[in-house]
Amino acid sequence: MKIKRVVCAISGGVDSAASAFLLKSRGYEVIGVFMKNWDLTDEKGQCTLAEDAEDAYNVCKKLSIPFKEVSFVKEYWNDVFLNFIKEYQTGWTPNPDVLCNKRIKFKAFFEHCQDKIGFDAVATGHYAKTSFGEELETFDASKGVRLLKSFDQLKDQTFFLSQIPQDALQFTMFPVGGMTKNIVKEIANSAGLSKISQKKESTGICFVGKRHFQDFIADYILPNPGPFVHIETKEVLAQHQGIHNWTIGQRCLIGGEKVRHFVAEKDPTTNSIFVAPGTDHPSLYRSTFFTDRPHWIHSWPRDLIETQMTTVKFRFQHTKPLIDAVLTLTGNNQLIVSLVQPTRALTPGQYAVFYKGEECLGSARIIKLGPSEYHMNYKSFITI
Repeated sequence: MKIKRVVCAISGGVDSAASAFLLKSRGYEVIGVFMKNWDLTDEKGQCTLAEDAEDAYNVCKKLSIPFKEVSFVKEYWNDVFLNFIKEYQTGWTPNPDVLCNKRIKFKAFFEHCQDKIGFDAVATGHYAKTSFGEELETFDASKGVRLLKSFDQLKDQTFFLSQIPQDALQFTMFPVGGMTKNIVKEIANSAGLSKISQKKESTGICFVGKRHFQDFIADYILPNPGPFVHIETKEVLAQHQGIHNWTIGQRCLIGGEKVRHFVAEKDPTTNSIFVAPGTDHPSLYRSTFFTDRPHWIHSWPRDLIETQMTTVKFRFQHTKPLIDAVLTLTGNNQLIVSLVQPTRALTPGQYAVFYKGEECLGSARIIKLGPSEYHMNYKSFITI
């Protein structure tokens, strides 16, 4: 496939800026496009969107490439944010970044660029690689494309890309996927973009801004008080203002208690939060969980189809080490995930992301947890 025209998503950050510079230096016709996904006029948060848009414009100006801005505020609200709120109301802890990549960046944005701008390929500043190569030099639609880990394992973002569709990935370049962050910053500096390379990296959820999460969520979900219940004694220790304010594994600030307590379970039917004494209490650890139907980026694993089981590496938080796991296919094409070692704070609503070697196979959302280590051995905790 001969590639001449590339649309590069420009976020205002160093990774996308370096990506655009690299593409232009290799002779491509590059068009920079900034996505507006959140409407600040309707929000009290201090998201840096306006500053990012200005930085994105300045990057394109410096590189002498066209700059375009497109709004997906409506799509983001309907396809990402409303889902985010709904799942918090049910007691789950969703991951809007995974959903944003799936429904906005690699669907709405991809389709907009395809229909309204035209391209041979799109590019983003994600730290990832594909089996088609950095410049899609081994493109072969008949074989399909595989998502691969980036060279910089600490910055690898395949976790957040684990739900993106095959058709978009086939035409996507990741120019910085084979580099370390330090090299990317050096490239930006050499392109005269030192201001961008020194810019502080964004962390957390943009639409929350700098506010405490519980203050933010209070604008969208009304308080719904319930008890903090001790996981062992079933004693009510205090009251909370809603299960949506807390996630499994999080420390609870319960007055008068000498021992720190952490969220072990949430029961939406009684609005109860069960808390455990100590950060390593066995009620915080589980070895099994259930998912909804998985999304496989390239194809279903052959052995999962043939034997209904396969071994993979797994994580549900992108910064955590990979863990060996066995996947078992259920009758409705969902998964039972069995881990070789108990894992702390597995959380419904989060994505279980699966790997084999360097390939990110895809992911599935956690919908139900198996018994905790405490419940598996509860008799040893009974005091007579």
